[in-house]
Amino acid sequence: MSSEDNQQEAEQSSLNEQTDSQLMQQLRQQINNVFIGQREVVDQVMVALLAAGHILVEGVPGLGKTLLVRLLARSINGEFSRIQFTPDLMPADITGHIMFDNETNKFRVRRGPVFTNLLLADEINRAPAKTQSALLEVMQEHQVTLEGKAMPVPEPYMVMATQNPIEQEGTYPLPEAQLDRFIIKIKIDYPQSEDEHLMVKEVTTNQVGDQFSIKNVDKQFNPQDIVRLQKKCAEISVDDAVSHYAVAIVRKTRDWPGISNGAGPRGGIAIVRCARAYAFMQGRDFVTPDDIKTVALPILRHRIILSPEMELEAMDTDRVITALLEKVPAPRN
Repeated sequence: MSSEDNQQEAEQSSLNEQTDSQLMQQLRQQINNVFIGQREVVDQVMVALLAAGHILVEGVPGLGKTLLVRLLARSINGEFSRIQFTPDLMPADITGHIMFDNETNKFRVRRGPVFTNLLLADEINRAPAKTQSALLEVMQEHQVTLEGKAMPVPEPYMVMATQNPIEQEGTYPLPEAQLDRFIIKIKIDYPQSEDEHLMVKEVTTNQVGDQFSIKNVDKQFNPQDIVRLQKKCAEISVDDAVSHYAVAIVRKTRDWPGISNGAGPRGGIAIVRCARAYAFMQGRDFVTPDDIKTVALPILRHRIILSPEMELEAMDTDRVITALLEKVPAPRN
């Protein structure tokens, strides 16, 4: 292949990356037009989607968590399922089971709601640990094993689990092994006054009920497009100095005053994966130290445990991580 052909191929690749980035910006804007006032939340969800990760969302009821997943599923023309976690929910209710069909005199598989593209696990901490752990295999391996047979779930696959930070009665804390499976923990707060007014206007204008209408949301992508973009994000260049910076941040959590348990190696892997996705959304084919710093907070906030002294002082993980990020030197070149 001649140097001219190589140049044309590079220019075409650059053009495709720019087009894909522009499409992602359109998708982000489309979601923001309906999911009003939560731009940072939408950005973090898009990063997790491109990084092929799962999301843990913390927020009081009524802030639009279900709406966000429905919007994303419609935008990528994918399948959407919702599981309401309760104390009596059984693992088979999530994954499915083998049942005997009297009409055919044969055993058949009843697939559970995990066989979808986007799964909303609502109030996941309402179910006991045995039921919560039913998601471990499908989150990690993207498959469900029933009676010794491995059954893959559709791609792309994302679990968005929610938990209420206020009500603690009748809840079961998520085990550390499961928390570590979530690439990002997002905190959804109340919207600003003007944004809340726009929501009220949107829902109460010529509409019955209190649900946002998503009928006019364009199906800009299909699931195969998202899988292709995820592969492109995995090819984004990461300089050794930048990856060392990500590792340095994670290692600092293990000896930082006020943190009793720091993040494991999966934290550094998650930071690099999400930084690649963030760089791709910005239209770049390389990761900068600022990308690492931008994504580090939502990735680490559920991977550290504060010491009892810090909790007594009413310090939260976000403030501790923010202070830590200011002290870890970023590479200059």
